[in-house]
Amino acid sequence: MSTKKDKFSIKDKFYMELALDLARAREGLTGPNPSVGCVIVKNDELISIGQTSYNGRPHAELNAIKNSITNLKDSKMYVTLEPCSHHGATPPCTSAIIRSGIKEVIYSVIDIDKRVKGKTFNILKSKKIEVRKELLKDKISQFYAPYFYNRKKKLPYITGKIAISKNNLIYSKKKRKITNLLSDKFTHFLRYKNDSILISYKTLNKDNPKLNCRLKNMEKFSPKRIVLDNNLQTNTGSYLFKTASKNNTIIFYNEANRSKILEFNKKKIVLIKSKLNKNKTFDILLILKKLYNLGCRNILIEGGNELTKNLLNKKVFNQFYLFKSPIKLSKLTEFKEFNGLNILKKNYKKKSKVNSNFGKDIITLYKS
Repeated sequence: MSTKKDKFSIKDKFYMELALDLARAREGLTGPNPSVGCVIVKNDELISIGQTSYNGRPHAELNAIKNSITNLKDSKMYVTLEPCSHHGATPPCTSAIIRSGIKEVIYSVIDIDKRVKGKTFNILKSKKIEVRKELLKDKISQFYAPYFYNRKKKLPYITGKIAISKNNLIYSKKKRKITNLLSDKFTHFLRYKNDSILISYKTLNKDNPKLNCRLKNMEKFSPKRIVLDNNLQTNTGSYLFKTASKNNTIIFYNEANRSKILEFNKKKIVLIKSKLNKNKTFDILLILKKLYNLGCRNILIEGGNELTKNLLNKKVFNQFYLFKSPIKLSKLTEFKEFNGLNILKKNYKKKSKVNSNFGKDIITLYKS
């Protein structure tokens, strides 16, 4: 029987790294399903690759099998996550693997899904297929941290970000631009990697943001827009309101008159009534549970000072990016300071500082 002490060759590691690269390329784009990468090798030659399809199906293993133009008999499959073995919306990947003639399967991480967890090994072994596991386990487990969190907590994985000036301002009427173009591109990359983005109506009305991904050829992967708006005060002349369409915009509200509700319904905005806490703010845990049930798995929160500080206090973020510019903003006119830095440093651990690719801007990643 194979154990975690099994030795893997340099070639084995190379092919699993390739499978991980394939999974990373689809991260955040596979709906409620995890992004998986799969590589098939025969006679030490790469003959096929597969990734989880957009929105989650077909799975990576089935795509790799279908993509091959070579007979798969006696080939070897490398896959980042334990292949599924249960009947769901589609037949199990184990059935396709057995039919294909593949002689060996190496997967890195055991799936946390109870319908699959640990079952694949015995199913494939019973069909005389050699099975090994835990190749690059630590590295690939880190990649699947958001997926594990989703499954364990039944909540979306939350990424936060805020940009501040050298003197800790997030806004100055005299000069509103804080970070440089390189940092802006990273922001759009985060939008590309998250299926949803959340802001408050105050940020929406003040900045009139687009909240889309504007990286070349990635525009179609813009996240679903979510707005927290107690009384439906969202500006109907805003970009978000004008571009709202079925399934791309959700607004959580507490109270509003009927005419206002009808106006938003006509734009096909999904309105969800949600209760407030004693301090007249939304119960964020209830909102996140609702969003999970609606299929949101990775949410980017681009809040202002008030929302960000509140969520930092409640330890809502799984990870948080602090963008800091070398530019000082003026306090001579209307300005807004970010006063959540102490909370961030108290409740979160600094993991890395990345500034080599962002000019003079410094981006620091914090983890819960």
